[in-house]
Amino acid sequence: MEILKYIIGGTAATVALTYFLGYGYLFNGISKTYLKGKSSANIDDGKFFSANPITSGSPKPWEEAPEYNKKDLPKILADDLIHSHTASFLVVKNGKLVHEQYWNGYNRHSRTNSFSMAKAVTVMLLGKALEEGKIKSIDEKFSEFFHAFTGQAFGKNLTLKNLAQMEAGLNWDENYKNPFLPNARAYYGNSLIKALFSRKFKEEPGTRFEYQSGSTQLLGFAIKKAVGQTLASYLSEKFWTPLGMEQDADWSTDESGMEKTYCCIHSNARDFAKLGQLFLDDGKAGDQQILNQEFIEQMRTPTQKSEEIYGMGLWINNDAPVKHYYFLGLQGQYIIMVPEHQMVIVRTGSYNNLPKNDRGRPDQVRFLVNETVQLFQ
Repeated sequence: MEILKYIIGGTAATVALTYFLGYGYLFNGISKTYLKGKSSANIDDGKFFSANPITSGSPKPWEEAPEYNKKDLPKILADDLIHSHTASFLVVKNGKLVHEQYWNGYNRHSRTNSFSMAKAVTVMLLGKALEEGKIKSIDEKFSEFFHAFTGQAFGKNLTLKNLAQMEAGLNWDENYKNPFLPNARAYYGNSLIKALFSRKFKEEPGTRFEYQSGSTQLLGFAIKKAVGQTLASYLSEKFWTPLGMEQDADWSTDESGMEKTYCCIHSNARDFAKLGQLFLDDGKAGDQQILNQEFIEQMRTPTQKSEEIYGMGLWINNDAPVKHYYFLGLQGQYIIMVPEHQMVIVRTGSYNNLPKNDRGRPDQVRFLVNETVQLFQ
């Protein structure tokens, strides 16, 4: 009994200390991963978080091309997709669905986590807010929205463009494996304000490119304040409904209802593909200009500070044999646009050991583009 008292007392003290030091979110993380049989965040964990709905309005299903699903994937491509634990693989060419395949129990209705593909969606919302005059300029300072940042040595000069281009200068280690670093706190914590507004700056914004989830989350705070509604409802009105998405989606939030704008839109592969088609069509859906072409072009133009691999929310590969740009999420979530072939490629799944040897970009993306273009020429 005496030993049991010491164990209980020690456990209680550890728990209290953990909360005191600001790491109470670790228990939430454990309950949503290890206690669910997972070792990390996963594409099916949306049901464990609060979320705001993204409504679809009147669905407009993809038109299937005459050659829809009539070609088997070559062995080298099929093996790669199976080995990387792929959930879905879709190919759209000339605005029509030519290939659609699912593995591991997933189907066309399965909603999976976008992870960081949501960063590009957040930048799209910035573009729409600029277009509607709800935000005056992309060079507007973040401190105009949140005056607390005026007192920070570097933070007072931070602009929305710095955030969109990943040139914020935040003291933020983009590490997905260490539970004590800010990504885990933002993902499993109950307050994004506390997780983000406690961060300091290590250098002047605009100095250099550094991919940081915190940058997009700060951008999300500014957009939400500017539009005066939830970002999920703004996304519904400006994109999800006009694009005729086939299903409603969800956007994970913290306990206050703030969307995790650096990640976590839970949708299906067919609707992800419609986001890609919007970029191929220069921001138009049918006869309607959903997002102005000038902003679309700005998103997909690589910056010098990123050494030509990143624009605003989008990764870019203009040095490949077949040029392409794409939305990118953790564990290999891709919406890939291949303008030369009028092609959109979507891949979702769980690939925890994703090699990124292509100048910081996933090797698999270039592989998928090369193989898919050859197959559907």
